Amino acid sequence: MGALENPVESSVLGFYDPLAEYYHLIFLDWNASIARQARILNSILAANGCGPSLRILDCACGVGTQALGLAQLGHSVVASDLSPSAVRRASREAAARGLSMSFYVADMTTLSEIPDAGFDVVIVMDNALPHLSREDLARAIRAMRSKLNSHGFLIASIRDYDALAVQRPKMEGPVFYGEEGTRRIVHQVWEWLDQERYRVHLYMTVRSGEEWVSHHFVGDYRTVQRSEISAAMAQAGFVNTRWLMPSESGLYIPLVVGNVSS
Repeated sequence: MGALENPVESSVLGFYDPLAEYYHLIFLDWNASIARQARILNSILAANGCGPSLRILDCACGVGTQALGLAQLGHSVVASDLSPSAVRRASREAAARGLSMSFYVADMTTLSEIPDAGFDVVIVMDNALPHLSREDLARAIRAMRSKLNSHGFLIASIRDYDALAVQRPKMEGPVFYGEEGTRRIVHQVWEWLDQERYRVHLYMTVRSGEEWVSHHFVGDYRTVQRSEISAAMAQAGFVNTRWLMPSESGLYIPLVVGNVSS
């Protein structure tokens, strides 16, 4: 993803910019999810011999779900995202929690906007990589490698497209969240564009006083197979690449861990 006229980048911004102020509503309890996902990532890092205070780059931070939690655990976190609205929201959330963090609007395929390097860990979570073409995904993983130190780790998470590409589901949900005053219905409709690409229609219907207000967000994805990410990581110089499924990690989708040196 490069210049703003790039249709993929325009599609990503068109999805995440308007979603930023509503993103927390996807979760039953966003704050609980922040803490839970940070604990999961922290235990994975500890199991791989990483220390308690790490320099971490979250290069698809969104509104901060993982970055905020990792900073709360004492890590030094730099966070970036392509969406200016998401970065502004994440920065506000960090300030509200008294966290000292650096934020950048940055394209993950180059990460050229981020001046720092030598990170212990780079993370790219919440199914961000499948917005990218095959070529841009490989570029992104090379860019992430360039930001790591000689013993660094990459952690990424994606949906289980090895299964979903076969199942081709039509929808996800709906779920009913919230108590009185915060009631909402969240669901997704999946529009399959071809054998590899699909379009998500994310709906949030939120109770506002006596009325219900519906919000509709649209984003495109590619059914990236685990083998493609593993191959791109190997080509970028990562070793010991291993996949952790939800039953093993406790995360809601599969994640991959790779390190720079053996």
